[in-house]
Amino acid sequence: MSTSAGYELPWVEKYRPRYLRDVVGNAATIERLQAIEEHGNCPHLLVSGMPGIGKTTSVHCLAHALLGDAYKEAVLELNASDDRGIDVVRNKIKAFAQKKVSLPPGRHKIIVLDEADSMTPGAQQALRRTMEIYAQTTRFCFACNQSNKIIEPIQSRCAILRFGRVSDEELLRRLVEICEAEKVQYSDEGLAAIVFTSEGDMRQAVNNLQSTWMGLGFVSPDHVFTVCDQPHPLVVRELLERCQAGDVDAALDKLEHLWSLGYASLDIITTLFRVVRTMDTLPEARQLEYIREIGWTHMRTLEGVATFLQLSALVARLAKCSMDPRCFAT
Repeated sequence: MSTSAGYELPWVEKYRPRYLRDVVGNAATIERLQAIEEHGNCPHLLVSGMPGIGKTTSVHCLAHALLGDAYKEAVLELNASDDRGIDVVRNKIKAFAQKKVSLPPGRHKIIVLDEADSMTPGAQQALRRTMEIYAQTTRFCFACNQSNKIIEPIQSRCAILRFGRVSDEELLRRLVEICEAEKVQYSDEGLAAIVFTSEGDMRQAVNNLQSTWMGLGFVSPDHVFTVCDQPHPLVVRELLERCQAGDVDAALDKLEHLWSLGYASLDIITTLFRVVRTMDTLPEARQLEYIREIGWTHMRTLEGVATFLQLSALVARLAKCSMDPRCFAT
């Protein structure tokens, strides 16, 4: 909804779930949170998973359900943008834990530490004792992308909830709901392109939808890939088909075309991987070999070797694999 003339709330905020039942995906994990909501006794929580899949939103939905009108007073959220060294733990977090707040019976204050895996080990160590001392009045919810970066003493004090990527079907269903609410004109292929580019990230999918609609007025595949600035999967598929046929020269021409458009090595490699996964024409043995070669090149690129020569070598190896009898098995 528009909050003032000429200003519209970003759709990712406008359609952010307010209740746990509205969260899309991860049904089993949401059921565990709903059980906590029903019983009212929230343990310390460690919520892990990829970005944009509803971790922080789910924690806030739970806090709203548990605390009601006391939410503003009884919830402290610290994000990675805040300084969260030992001093913050000793001062800000400890002061909030000591603060007296009127709460519904049997409820606790909640401290939400978003992007908790970016906290320094020293700050995490300082939290251990704070969590124990104030457990009667305050509960901690850690949201992170990689739970292995949270020290073991904190993990052992928390109930661990793992979120997975949102499935393509769930993403598509939510995008259609938003399109109908916003009167967005789209093609089915356009929404499929948004699902393809978002890779299970609901936040990115909604942002891409709004950017495409606001920028170009119609959600079509070409418009989506223009706005998202990613290599067009049809061009990448043609490149892979040339590799599959053993035609190295034609495959390199396609690669040179993508490179001339200004795409980075990582953009091309990640799109190659996504397209290979969905190519039904590839025998399984060859598909696995392609994924292995793309994975090795991805690793070398992340190490800093992001050159056109590196990508050309990958294309040559993919074409060579097509001539290997072992890759013809089904």
